[in-house]
Parts: sequence; structure tokens; C-alpha cells
Amino acid sequence: MPGSRLLYYITDRAAFPGDEAARRRRLLAKIREAVQARVDYIQLREKDLPAGELESLAREAVAVIEQSRVENRELRTALLINSRTDVALVVHADGVHLRSKDISPREVKQIWRSDAGAPARELPLIGVSCHATEEVASAALRGASFAVFAPVFEKRDSLGMQPASLERLREACRVKIPVLALGGVNLANAGSCLEAGAAGIAGIRLFQENNIEEVVERLRT
Repeated sequence: MPGSRLLYYITDRAAFPGDEAARRRRLLAKIREAVQARVDYIQLREKDLPAGELESLAREAVAVIEQSRVENRELRTALLINSRTDVALVVHADGVHLRSKDISPREVKQIWRSDAGAPARELPLIGVSCHATEEVASAALRGASFAVFAPVFEKRDSLGMQPASLERLREACRVKIPVLALGGVNLANAGSCLEAGAAGIAGIRLFQENNIEEVVERLRT
């Protein structure tokens, strides 16, 4: 059903104008907007920040989400920290997002279980970045909650790889794990990803450069 489509906002504070303080304020405002629009997941993907600064920003993000939940108990957006299980645990985030060559989701769950400061917490949500069907299958086998398949339409210079086709996305979506499409996905082409079998849509600019409530409404109707 359209309402069950998973939506995943991936942050990039560097894309906002202004100095660092202004960028952080804009980012936290965008996170609040995403929560109120009922985006399913937010990935704090500020890879340039050292651990201490990332932890500080993550704590602020958690506070924004918790305050939104106080105002509306129906809100359920989960916060995942990119690649840093330690930071996710200490700030009480909902999980982590792993690169394809990071530690295994099973290892993350073991670390989570052994955390003495949070014995009653649920196991984490774990997203994994994948660029081939084999990586999606591996993520599923190793206990990931969902996979993000990229890049679908657009080359990512940092990854040095060409866009995948919709056929490759369709093939990846046959694996028994939710697969979200990422990479040049916009409101015009998101439907073709969903028709190919994607469980949802992930994006940076799609959410960050637009009114998120309008994006969510378009993707879920």
C-alpha cells in the first residue's frame, strides 16, 4: 500500500548556506520538519565531523525528535547514525547505517546487547548501503533491517561508480529484505523505482531541498 512506503532522509548539513552554526540550525530544523511529516528514518550522515562533534550534533537531533514526539505521540521517525555504533549508543539513537564494507549487522547487534548502559533497549535498526544484488543478499543474511540500493539514476563521484539500471534495482528487490532506492531519485522518477519493487525511497536533496510534507504526500499517494 502507498502509505507503507518507507521514506529515508539522509542529512548533509554542508549543503546549507552560512557558517557552521547556521548550517546546524538549518539541519536541526529540517530534521524536525521530517519528523513532523512522518518520514520513517533519518540518517545523520555528517561523515566529516570528529566523534565529539558528531555526538554533540546527534544529541541535539535526538532532542528535536523526542520533543516532536512529546508534542505528538503518534510520530515514529527513527534516527540512525552513519557508521558509528558507539555514537548511536551513547546518544540513544534508534540504530545505525552501515557502509557495505563496515562491520556486520550481527556485530552491531552484539555490541548493542552488551551495552551496560542500556540493558532494556530494543535491538537497533540497521540500514546497509548496497551497490549490487549480492551485497543486498549479504546484508539480509547478516541481519540488516533494510538495504539502500544506490546509485539508481545518478553517478556518485565519491563512490566512483556508474548508475545502476532499474532492472538491477528490480533484481535487488527480489531479495527478502526491504530495499530503498537512492541516487538521483526525484518526484518524477520515484514511481518507476517503486514499480521495480523498491520498498521505499531514500534521498538527500529530495528531502533537504524541498518541502518535506509535500514530498511525503506525493510519494505516499
